[in-house]
Amino acid sequence: MFALATVEHRGEPVACIEDGGRYYPLTTLARAANRPGLPTTVAGLFADWPRNQDNLHALSAHCTPAHALPADSVQVLAPLLYPGKILCAGANYFDHLAEMGMPGAKKEDQRLFFFMKPPRNAVVGPGATVHMPIGTQAFDWEVELALVIGKTARNVPVETALQHVAFYTVAIDFSARDHNRAPETFYKLDWVAGKGHDTCCPLGPRLVPASAIADPQNLGLRLWVNGERKQDGRSSDMIFSVAEQIATASRIMTLDPGDVLLSGTPAGVGAPKKTFLKVGDQVEAEIEGIGRLDVTIQPSR
Repeated sequence: MFALATVEHRGEPVACIEDGGRYYPLTTLARAANRPGLPTTVAGLFADWPRNQDNLHALSAHCTPAHALPADSVQVLAPLLYPGKILCAGANYFDHLAEMGMPGAKKEDQRLFFFMKPPRNAVVGPGATVHMPIGTQAFDWEVELALVIGKTARNVPVETALQHVAFYTVAIDFSARDHNRAPETFYKLDWVAGKGHDTCCPLGPRLVPASAIADPQNLGLRLWVNGERKQDGRSSDMIFSVAEQIATASRIMTLDPGDVLLSGTPAGVGAPKKTFLKVGDQVEAEIEGIGRLDVTIQPSR
């Protein structure tokens, strides 16, 4: 089973099949498999995902050491440069609602809502990539299961919604909590100011095919700050399942191939304890069956 990644090699982003920590450029594999015309970027694969999905399975058979990039010559980037849209489900775990002041919440009393992040400016990969939002004193973390749409979804039923998912990956939704709140105004919350900052949506380190995830509602999610475990939950605690999120979002707007949806976070964020990030902190997020995404917080820019 292949995974996809994007790495920087000789100063350029290179789309690769990733296997066991080794990276095999799609262009090299396409030549070896005699499959010309394969897109050279991960984003380009979604222009014709059904055909390219078959191509990738064929290419994975050619992942031999001779086709791998030297390990010391690559830097891992976000695997998808760049999504079409990034939709994020808010307050979508029961235990997270509880820690934010709503214990005992019932699903029938909740409404699934989304906010958006700017795809080209927010998405980064692992490493020293995340910059503190300008002026924030309350920079917070959230590990999230993210999915990538592979097949156009418009007004799809819950029963078939997962058929529209191509990949899953790890996401961290960083938030400026103090910028998010606007108690003196009639609208009370400012989602753009709180969630839309540059570099505040790390993704990666790889895209794992949906077919490799037996049940997206039974995955462990964990996050550490400077080695201290802060979050440890399971996707089974979601209020609205991944399928329900796709179905709901697709009634609001068309979900296009290459769009990304972040599905919410379990308990353990910094806000309830007023414990927030500072420059130099290391944040590690891990999701069972997908991998670990590590970033370090840099100064504002």
